[in-house]
Amino acid sequence: MSTYCACFFGGINMELLSIRCRLGEIMRERGLQNKDVVELTGVSRNTITSLAGNATKRIDYDTLGALCRGLGVTPGDLLEYIPNAKESIE
Repeated sequence: MSTYCACFFGGINMELLSIRCRLGEIMRERGLQNKDVVELTGVSRNTITSLAGNATKRIDYDTLGALCRGLGVTPGDLLEYIPNAKESIE
C-alpha cells in the first residue's frame, strides 16, 4: 500500500505523487525481522511494522534518522518517489 498525496501550489492541484517506504524490502534483503530492526534502531515495534508494510502516511525526522543510523542507509535508500502513481494503479 502506497501513500498518495495531492499537492497544492498557489491553489493549483499539482501532480499526484506517491512516496513508498522500502523498509520491508531492505529487511527481507538482509534477513531481518522486526525485533532485529527494533534492536538496531530503537524505533518501536509498531512503527517498524507500519513502515515495513507501507501502512503509514508520514514519518518523523527522528524516526528516519534512527533507521538510517541503525541500518546504515540514507533517506533515499528508505524512501522511493513514484511519479504519476495514480495513473499507474488505474
